[in-house]
Amino acid sequence: MSTTEGSILLRPISRTVAEAILEQLELFGVKRIYGVIGDAIFGLMDAIAKNGEIQFIAVKHESVAAMMASAEAKCTGGLGVCAAQMGPGLANLINGLGDAFLDGFPVLAISGQAPLKKIGTSYKQYINQQELVQAVTGDSQLVVHPDAVIGSLTKAIYTSITMDTVSHLSIPADVFTVKTLVPTNKPTSITDGEFCTEQLEKGLQIMYSAKNPMILIGNKVGPLSVEIQQLAERWGGGIATAYGAVGILPDSCPYGLGGLGEGGNPFLTHLFKQADVVLAIGTSWWPEGHTPVRARVIQVQNRQTNLGNGMPVDCGIVGNMSDIILQLISRFEPHDRNQEWVGQINQCKQTWAAQNEEEGNKSSFPLQSSRVIRAIERCTTPDTVIALDEGDFTLWFMRNFRAQCEHVLLSSNWRTMGFGLPSALAAKLCMPNKHVICVTGDGGLAMVLADLLTAVRYRLKITVIILNNGMLQMEYNKMVKKGLTPEGVELTNPDFVMLAKACGWEAFRIQSGDELEQLLITAQMSENPVILDVPTAQVSYPNYQIS
Repeated sequence: MSTTEGSILLRPISRTVAEAILEQLELFGVKRIYGVIGDAIFGLMDAIAKNGEIQFIAVKHESVAAMMASAEAKCTGGLGVCAAQMGPGLANLINGLGDAFLDGFPVLAISGQAPLKKIGTSYKQYINQQELVQAVTGDSQLVVHPDAVIGSLTKAIYTSITMDTVSHLSIPADVFTVKTLVPTNKPTSITDGEFCTEQLEKGLQIMYSAKNPMILIGNKVGPLSVEIQQLAERWGGGIATAYGAVGILPDSCPYGLGGLGEGGNPFLTHLFKQADVVLAIGTSWWPEGHTPVRARVIQVQNRQTNLGNGMPVDCGIVGNMSDIILQLISRFEPHDRNQEWVGQINQCKQTWAAQNEEEGNKSSFPLQSSRVIRAIERCTTPDTVIALDEGDFTLWFMRNFRAQCEHVLLSSNWRTMGFGLPSALAAKLCMPNKHVICVTGDGGLAMVLADLLTAVRYRLKITVIILNNGMLQMEYNKMVKKGLTPEGVELTNPDFVMLAKACGWEAFRIQSGDELEQLLITAQMSENPVILDVPTAQVSYPNYQIS
């Protein structure tokens, strides 16, 4: 098993399976593993304690660990990793794994499993874990031989990275501490496939035919913001953003029209439905009732499997999205723009800008959600990271926030409550020099309250804004709109300020919009994490989509 390189004899190194796992993860740039300890992963924890390169982030609940792994993947584009005890530990990971799976980000989950001789028996916590996670993973394997772990781990990593999905390994408790001589695998470069020139030319011809062009962008095109604006100007098309793509374009972009559909520009639907050609980049967002019936659709995606998922497609272009957009710009010939259509785009933008300004300046107390969003907007810079939880306020944020290209994290498709705090914590770990704000509701924060202590433990100086109205407002409003009697929507909340202080946070209860803005600024200079509890009015969000 030895190999010779020059005159030096190299022998495979004997180390435990757990140590080999960490070596392999290091080669792929992994710096953190999020999780909760359990006896089935003691061997892995021992190796982490001795490793010194990969940090274990001990959280209070496994769902938070998986959400943090998902958020890290969203922040960095790299692999997020989480680990958990067998059985209930893995079951608790599923919420966060679902977020990464549906949003299409690479995450690896490692769980313990029963000792080898107990697999298939009535051993405590034993379950077929591959069946358990099947719905939220692209690949899940049980690895029972120490010499198979590195091969299985490498396959899982590549599956996650190349397919933008979740992979999972179950490893029996006693396998972690067995010695193995199998060497680690050096990472190989991964490139997106080359796009089809014929499809690109077909797309250009469809674009030339447009009288009323529109561009629709998703939340994975952030680095292409400038290029997309250039293309829109040449083509004479408006730019609409899909759900969750807030922050991709600056509000100052003359062709940027805000979000389409729920949580968007209320005047955009009428205009978008008149489009005769739509260039959809990095998105499958096609909300019913907000889209044209007869438009020709050109979809640009980085994966073949993402084409036509939820939207009609006349031309699909697959490959590196940056290369495709640059080619569309360079090949786009001089074009007579439809000035009447450009005028309608400008009118739509101006009309919404005036209403948005009015909505964000309401001075009543408790504060309206739109006023809270305006305060956040005024106190952020383009390099701020904003972690959005899920709730009624999420729609208000996407509706009223006038972006400067901030980095916005949210649970776009899984839409789980409780995502805000874990994603803010992960963002601060990944980008320690950036200001990180978590925007959450009283319902969402209550689900992950214990992990306020995680911020203190790892000295993560973030700011959390709680829109506190004592109610699951979205559920209440939708039940009323459906003619149903609301039940289970009222919340019993703690005193968030006292609770936060007991956990080592600085905390304040807000009494006005001006005070909120002042404290948002001073929070950035605090040596501790800060919570701002904002009494918020129970106001129905306009134009709810009943589903």
